[in-house]
Amino acid sequence: MERETHILVIPYPIQGHINPMLQFSKRLASKGPRVTFVTTTSISKSIQAQASSSVNFEIISDGSEEVENQESLDEGLQRFKSKVSESLAKLIQRHNSSKYPPKFLVYDSVMPWALNIARQLGIDGAPFFTQSCVVNAIYYHAHRGEIKMPLEEGSSISLPSMPSLGSNDLPSFLFDTGLYAALQNLLVNQFSNFQDANWLLCNTFDKLEDEK
Repeated sequence: MERETHILVIPYPIQGHINPMLQFSKRLASKGPRVTFVTTTSISKSIQAQASSSVNFEIISDGSEEVENQESLDEGLQRFKSKVSESLAKLIQRHNSSKYPPKFLVYDSVMPWALNIARQLGIDGAPFFTQSCVVNAIYYHAHRGEIKMPLEEGSSISLPSMPSLGSNDLPSFLFDTGLYAALQNLLVNQFSNFQDANWLLCNTFDKLEDEK
């Protein structure tokens, strides 16, 4: 019997990233593939309440259960990358020896290193961008150095296919690059290897509401 197509999906463990990727997983599973939604220990209790019969769930360690003292955002991000890189690789290896070895990994775009892990273990992957395409475009141009940071307060920028954007339209770290340096790096660096992926998945919409 031909093996069932098996796809792994792993979000970054915050609710605004989990929700769209979980909905995507349910839609994907409705089309026939076997879908395993991979969550981490820091959010595992919350995700169990949302368990769906159409999607399988796996929990891997992100090192949060080992943290005894309060850590900085930068320390937390480094710990997350290190531990999840290790535990995700072990998960893929385990499933590679199962009845349904995974064929593909859909990973949160803020985890670009997940693509390298997947390919090292013989499967391909694609980033899922949870934020709107306009926000993604701003981060993309910042990554390319086309937005000169820090911006001056009250200034505006012009980007392709978008109206002029003022300071109130833009993330605060574009003005104060030292305010949330770790978060800025996380969001901007999601474009570090996206051109190496065969597909890009975006969470967007055709329209918000009908005009009256």
